[in-house]
Amino acid sequence: MDTLLALLHTPWLDKPAWAWLAFMTVVVALLALDLGVLHKEEREIGVRESLLLSAGYISIALLFGAWVWWYMGSQSGIEYYTGFLIEKSLSMDNVFVIAMIFGFLGIPRIYQHRVLFWGILGVIVMRAGLIGVGAALVQNFSWVLYLFGAFLVITGIKMWRAAEEVPDMASNPVLGFLRRHLRVTDKLHGKAFFVQQPDASGRLVRHATPLFLALAMVEIIDLVFAVDSVPAIFAITSDPFIVYTSNIFAILGLRALYFALAAMIHRFHYLKYALALVLVFIGAKIFLVNVIGKFPPALSLGVTFGLIAGGVLVSLWKTRGQQATERTT
Repeated sequence: MDTLLALLHTPWLDKPAWAWLAFMTVVVALLALDLGVLHKEEREIGVRESLLLSAGYISIALLFGAWVWWYMGSQSGIEYYTGFLIEKSLSMDNVFVIAMIFGFLGIPRIYQHRVLFWGILGVIVMRAGLIGVGAALVQNFSWVLYLFGAFLVITGIKMWRAAEEVPDMASNPVLGFLRRHLRVTDKLHGKAFFVQQPDASGRLVRHATPLFLALAMVEIIDLVFAVDSVPAIFAITSDPFIVYTSNIFAILGLRALYFALAAMIHRFHYLKYALALVLVFIGAKIFLVNVIGKFPPALSLGVTFGLIAGGVLVSLWKTRGQQATERTT
C-alpha cells in the first residue's frame, strides 16, 4: 500500500502521477460513455443533441479548470482557461475543413460520428507526443520560445491573408497520395474502414473505404492544426499538464459540437481574422517581455477572449440572414 501511494505521488512532468491518472480516467470515462452508451448504435446526430453534448463537455472542462485553480493556484487556473479558449477557438477553423472532407468524400451524417470518435483517439496520442517534445525543448532551450513566438506571428499574418481562400479538396496532395498508395473502394461499405475485395486476378485483398480516407484526412488535419495550437499554448504556459489537459478537453468538446457548427459554419466567417490577431498577439507577447515585462495571465485571457468574442459578434452581424451554401451529406 505504501509503495502504491509513493508511486501515485511520484512527480511526472512536474505533477504527481495521480493528477495525470485522474485526468486520463475522466477522458476514458467520457469516451466510454460516448461510444458505449450514448452512441452504441450508428445513427445521425441532430443539432439539439450536438449542443447538449457539447454543453456537457464544456461543463466538465470548466469544472476541471476550477480544480486546477484550487489545487495549483490562480495563475495556473487562468493559464488553463486561456489555453482551453485558444484551442477551442482555433479548432473551430478545423470544423470547416472537416466538413469539406466529409462532403467531398460523400460521408453520410450517420457515419461521421464514427470517424470523429476514432479520430479523437489519434489526437490524444498525437498531442501527447507533440507536447512532450515541446516541453522538453522549452525546458532545455529557453530560446525555443522565441522561435514559437516568431512562428505564431508569421502564422497569424498568413491566416489573415488566406482568410478568404477555400481549400481545394480535389487537388489535395495528401488525398492524392493516399489514393495512389492504397487500394480504395469506389463506394462506402457501411461503417467499415476496410473490406476484402477481389483484385484483377480474383484474389481477395484488403481495400480501404472512403470512410478510412476521411479518418486519415481528419488525423492529418489535426496534426496540421496542432502545429499552430501547441506553440500558442506554450507561449501562455510551459506547464505540460496545463497544456495537455486544456488541449484535450477543448478537442473532446469540439467533436461533440461539430454537428451543430457544421450546419452554421458560414456564420463564423470573420472569426478567422480574430484568430489571426490572437496568434499575432500571443507571439508578439513573447518578444515584449523584455521590453514591458511579463503580461499578467488575467490580461492575456482578457485580450484573447475579447478578440475571439469580437470575431464571433462581427461574424454573426455580417452574416445575418445568410443561408449555408454548403452542407455535409
